[in-house]
Amino acid sequence: MNITVYLGSNEGKDPEFRKRTAELGDWIGKSGHTLVYGGARWGLMGVLADHVTEHGGRVVGVIPHFIADRGVTHPGITLLEYADTMSERKARMLELGDAYIAMPGGPGTLEEIIEAISLARLGQHKKPCMLYDINGYYAELRSVFDKMIAYGFLKEQDMNCVRYVHDLDEVRAVLEEHSGQ
Repeated sequence: MNITVYLGSNEGKDPEFRKRTAELGDWIGKSGHTLVYGGARWGLMGVLADHVTEHGGRVVGVIPHFIADRGVTHPGITLLEYADTMSERKARMLELGDAYIAMPGGPGTLEEIIEAISLARLGQHKKPCMLYDINGYYAELRSVFDKMIAYGFLKEQDMNCVRYVHDLDEVRAVLEEHSGQ
């Protein structure tokens, strides 16, 4: 399975973010799945790619030329694909993925997972979209979605594709459920 993970190019201030990212990377590498991510060597992105490759896993990075030109690409990944724009990058990562996970990150991470969620609710794919809610990181976003439902801008069933996961066991359960369909 190709698992697309969106996450920060910084590590953030909570050491739990790094710990859980490393744990996810270890599992992806050992399990025979492929990581699809943004191609950088810094922050949580680098931690994830390092841990997948340390366990012999396959890692595909997708990065726009203008970011690659800053010298941030990860030198040890299996395959690095280049895009001309962020939109092309997002489209390629969506195309490659069989499931999508958002770890903690900034506006880019949020934009990427929101696009995956939006496309799922519009019927463009039936792949799971997970918000890895480490220490309540995505609690406020969940409240925003609940408010959208309450105010009639979103149907509750539209959010069936979104799973809030809190640990690796829940990630694995969602992926196993999806692969069994």
